[in-house]
Amino acid sequence: MKSTVETLSPTRVRLAIEVPFVELEPSLKKAYREIGQQVQVPGFRRGKVPAAVIDQRVGRGTVLNEAVQEAIPQNILSAVREHDLKTLGRPEVEITEFADGDSLNFTAEVDIRPELNLPDLSTVEVTVDELKIDDSEIDEQVQSLRERFATLKTVERAAAEGDFVQIDLNATVDGEEVPGGSATNLSHEVGSKQLLPGLDEAVVGLAADASTTFTTQLVGGDYAGRDAEVSVTVRTVKEKELPELDDDFAELASEFDTMAELRDDVRERVTRSKQVEQIYAARDKALEQIVETAEVPAPEGVVREEVESRKAAMVDQLERIGASMEEYLASEEKTEEQINTELTEAATQGVKVQLLLDTVADAQEIQVSDDEFGHEIVHRAQRAGVAPQQFYDQLVRSGAAGAIFGDVRRGKALASIMDHITIKDANGEVVSLDALRAENEAAHAHAE
Repeated sequence: MKSTVETLSPTRVRLAIEVPFVELEPSLKKAYREIGQQVQVPGFRRGKVPAAVIDQRVGRGTVLNEAVQEAIPQNILSAVREHDLKTLGRPEVEITEFADGDSLNFTAEVDIRPELNLPDLSTVEVTVDELKIDDSEIDEQVQSLRERFATLKTVERAAAEGDFVQIDLNATVDGEEVPGGSATNLSHEVGSKQLLPGLDEAVVGLAADASTTFTTQLVGGDYAGRDAEVSVTVRTVKEKELPELDDDFAELASEFDTMAELRDDVRERVTRSKQVEQIYAARDKALEQIVETAEVPAPEGVVREEVESRKAAMVDQLERIGASMEEYLASEEKTEEQINTELTEAATQGVKVQLLLDTVADAQEIQVSDDEFGHEIVHRAQRAGVAPQQFYDQLVRSGAAGAIFGDVRRGKALASIMDHITIKDANGEVVSLDALRAENEAAHAHAE
């Protein structure tokens, strides 16, 4: 095999590869074996059909094509190793010359990892907002906890916002009942806007056993986009009764004996959460700054594949909730071109960050231990709701284990970047990474 490489851009090359026919012999023999297993010829056992008979039955051209398709990836890999290329994505192959008995000549265009000039990370400095915590934020967290211990009490009055009602619903379009458009004894919090648009406004002012109708536009099903007439009957009205915010509540809702202790704990948790948000903001700013300084290019082919992957994931997610891309575009008041632009911008930045992190990992010779890889497998398996070994076996079968290994390595590279840069708040105070480390340690402990 002979190969040459032509640089098309900092992120793309064209390999020109010539494979003498004699080097295709192993692939040719394999093609004959596999085709011989598939064809049934009277007088010959399956797998024992002579090559000449296979040529007669399926054609020599079919066998040659199978051999070529099997040989091309192998020879691309050999050429990549020969020229020490770090390839990305799938190559685009074009056979330029091939005939039975002659050399196979083809080209393969493929994206490659660009050479980056990394800045001195210790010179990178980012500024984030000052950490501020208002008493109102603590009050909000305590109120949220209080809501969890609320009880419901039936009242003999009309429903108001914040009440809970038991309702019956029936939707029709042009007098015909909507499939799946009826429900009985449904619990709903008035004002939550969790069900049909217009329902909350219709229910307010209705007492038990009262009914009314309202018009709403359906967003799913056979009648999507049509106006439906919905009748609603209130069965019961219940109001929330909240416990008093006293020491008894603190004992009921927490491990603390007093409200003062409970509020101090809430303040501490809010502080930690905001500290982590500060660090995440610093991370995003640092990556953006370093990507710009290093002038990281984005390989077009990789970006294109990433956009396709993200769009497919979006469509899949919409289908899971019974919606379509057309319905999503309508609800967001966007065109498909706008969505494509947004996805391309996000994918481009994501690819640039990956290239940067891979370069940092190489420069610092970052390794991933078996324990680190195992922790990530366990963590992802828990999120997927499957056993770790089963999750790992699925990864191996799909060929995705290497991608997760790469993610762990990039994560370590990112951690190294964060350790080297300087983070300050708007007042010039240095921001510590302790809160993020504590969160990561807690996550690992939970995974174990």
